[in-house]
Amino acid sequence: MPHAPPLGALLRRYAAGSALACEPVDQGLLNRGYRLRTTRGRYFLKHHFDPDTADPASIFRQHRATQRLADLGVPVAPPLPGRDGRTVAVVGGHAYALHPWVDGRHRHGAQLTPGACGRLGALLGVVHASLEHVMPAYARARATPAESPAPADTFALIDALLARVPRHRPADSFDELARHRLLERRTLLERHADRRPPHSGPVGWVHGDFHPFNLLYRGDAPAAIVDWDRLGVQPRAEEAVRAAAIFFVRPDGTLDLPKARAYARAYRPAAGATPSELAAAVHRVWWERLNDFWMLRWHYERGDTRADPQFPAASALAVWWTREYDAVCDAFTD
Repeated sequence: MPHAPPLGALLRRYAAGSALACEPVDQGLLNRGYRLRTTRGRYFLKHHFDPDTADPASIFRQHRATQRLADLGVPVAPPLPGRDGRTVAVVGGHAYALHPWVDGRHRHGAQLTPGACGRLGALLGVVHASLEHVMPAYARARATPAESPAPADTFALIDALLARVPRHRPADSFDELARHRLLERRTLLERHADRRPPHSGPVGWVHGDFHPFNLLYRGDAPAAIVDWDRLGVQPRAEEAVRAAAIFFVRPDGTLDLPKARAYARAYRPAAGATPSELAAAVHRVWWERLNDFWMLRWHYERGDTRADPQFPAASALAVWWTREYDAVCDAFTD
């Protein structure tokens, strides 16, 4: 088993019995997870190794937040305390956390009914509103508005990526699509460079990575929101739009706007967000997508191909969203 965790040393820190089976969970890009079965039951063992979020202070903050959210009735799976009362176990310089195993499955927007899309939007709204109650207010006051991407920087990145594409041998269909999308995106940016939005909007505490692989369903009901590594202070409405663009994107790169509308109509009252706040967020996330090439950077700069399957739909979405800008904005504000 690759990256096998030190089960003996870890389980001695918990009242969780002895290991019977441990299998990697293959979903997720930034952290490693394991389906663990012991003489005491079933668990999810998480290895925090993303360097941006793996420091113990950040992990403790996530754990406190999920416990407080659970106390409010939000569907989460807080970590289990060890024998010493701590929820983070550091072994060999690596940080681990043990969670109860949650039976459930991931569901993409195509698998959700319009009613379920509304419940999804309401759930994220409840998360945002609840985080305002359980997280410190001073962090919001100290947050500084983030600058939106500058076209000049994106043009330079496009040129750098275009220079890398021909170096891949043998060339394949991914390289062909990448080159096409880079050239297409440069043309779109030249045409819309004057629409760069101002700095980000009102901020609040957010999950930070709300998408289908971080939400488990049991039947039609959400069972647990998982992976709180990106918990932080960010524009709340932007997380709502960004999540919808992941849940409701179709394979051809279009958004299912009726489902996005049902989602947004439920999100706004649950989060206390106004239509104008959502409209501004739509504009900023559209601009973000127009300037974003993280999947190509992973592929060509890091040799990491895990996000490649997402690239066709995600890259087509930026083009479609530009063409259907008014319709997308209407879906989030109506």
